Amino acid sequence: MKSITIKGSERESVGKSATKALRNAGLVPCVLYGGNQPVHFSAEEKAFKNLIYTPNAHTVVIDLGSKKFDAVLQDVQVHPISDRILHIDFYELREDREVTIEIPVKVVGTSPGVLGGGILNLNTRKLKVKALPKHLPDFIEANISELNMGNKLYITKLETNNIKLLHPDNTVVAQVKISRAAMKAAQEAAKAAKAPAKGKK
Repeated sequence: MKSITIKGSERESVGKSATKALRNAGLVPCVLYGGNQPVHFSAEEKAFKNLIYTPNAHTVVIDLGSKKFDAVLQDVQVHPISDRILHIDFYELREDREVTIEIPVKVVGTSPGVLGGGILNLNTRKLKVKALPKHLPDFIEANISELNMGNKLYITKLETNNIKLLHPDNTVVAQVKISRAAMKAAQEAAKAAKAPAKGKK
């Protein structure tokens, strides 16, 4: 999995006034969990642009100068009106410890149903998985090559090498719906089949 480096500074004051001062200065207060004790730090808001505002998944190198940590994004708090990032939680990666993260779904293959006029719906754009850091994929492939019109691709059909999918087996990843045009054509074909042939009594 690709990695993004976030350069920040460790912070000692974690009270409300200190947090407010950070935000006023264009900085985002963050906490790194998963180690012996939480690490409080801050970084410029623009540093998180390629981490948060993207459909892709990344691991993160948190660079605090004298200390560096490998981590994954766990939670983001955003202001409901301004959309400014208020707070971010990270979780430290360890080679021998599984981690939970959301991975984007990538559609591959060509659906016979789509070729026949159906509409492909991607019901699940990201899947929550659990795996060791070395096994985290950039994306999970959803092969739609066998989807005919009206068919669904369930999570049980996905390849999950060395990762666990944290979703029920009946989770629908993608489906091919019948378009209005295709439905109308089918209805007209059915009517034509039932109608008596011309010239016959």
